[in-house]
Amino acid sequence: MTDFHSLLLNRRSIRKYQDKDLSAEDVKLLLEAALLAPTSKNQRSWSFTVVEDKDQLAQLSQCKPQFATPISRCKLAVIVSADVMVSDVWVEDASIAAAYIQLQAEALGLGSCWIQVRNRMLDEETSASDAVKRMFNLPDEQQVLCVISIGYKDEERKPADPEKLRWEKVHIGVWNDENME
Repeated sequence: MTDFHSLLLNRRSIRKYQDKDLSAEDVKLLLEAALLAPTSKNQRSWSFTVVEDKDQLAQLSQCKPQFATPISRCKLAVIVSADVMVSDVWVEDASIAAAYIQLQAEALGLGSCWIQVRNRMLDEETSASDAVKRMFNLPDEQQVLCVISIGYKDEERKPADPEKLRWEKVHIGVWNDENME
């Protein structure tokens, strides 16, 4: 990527990955990106659990009944969680960190996909967050926001089209319902 705008246009959710390991340096850069994310009052409530083992990735892909299969195909997954006792805005803090991971992945030429865990269910009685916590021994105070699957892309997606941006969602100075047509 040559500039940040190009990075934003080209970052798309990738759900298919090549069977090629990531370098240790790339993994370090992905985690540095997460740790550089800003947090409310600099409290750093987030935590990141790195999963590279193929069997663990397969198990993690079962954390909810639908839409977690990219985890079973990736080479690296990062469980993004946060300590709810540290910050009341843990969702926002963890979301920014997750987005930073995805942007760093794109900058490295890697694909990624946000797998939503928070407010999702494994079954009628077990939340996806509790399932992930149990699988990876996360403490009770940790809540899982998402899992970011990462790997070398095995699919091509067209960049976002700036012509299709929803400019009617932008309001200057005051809310303008005329923009919403």
